[in-house]
Amino acid sequence: MAAKKKETKDAKTPKAAPAAPTTKLGTFLSSKKIDPRRVMSASHVLETLQAEDRVIKRNRKNAKAGSEGAEGAPKEERKPRSGRPVTNRAMSAALAGKALSGPTKHRILRAVNHLLEQKKAEKVDFRTLF
Repeated sequence: MAAKKKETKDAKTPKAAPAAPTTKLGTFLSSKKIDPRRVMSASHVLETLQAEDRVIKRNRKNAKAGSEGAEGAPKEERKPRSGRPVTNRAMSAALAGKALSGPTKHRILRAVNHLLEQKKAEKVDFRTLF
C-alpha cells in the first residue's frame, strides 16, 4: 500500500524541461535581454503596409500596365514594405535553429535592429544573428 502512494507521488513531480537549443539568435536575444515577443511586435509595426506603400505598388502597377503608351511616366524607385511580419511560427523556428527563408531572416534582423536602436545600442550585422 505504501509503495502505491510513492508511485503516484513520483508521477506528479515535474520533469526537467528539455534544454533549449542554443542558436546564435537565441544567445544574442538572451544576452541583450530582448524578449522574442517584442521582436514579433516590432516586426508587425515595421512591416505593416501603410498608405505610401500602397501608392508605391499602384504606381509600379500603372507603369507596368501602361508601359507601351506612357513612356514618360516616372519609374517608382522606392520599395514598399512587405506587409508580412515575423510570425510566432517563424520566431520559434528561428530560435530552434530550423531552416528559414531569406526574407524571414531579414525581417527578424530589421526588428532586432529596431529594438536595439530603441535601447540606444549599436545595430548588428546579419551574420551576428544567423
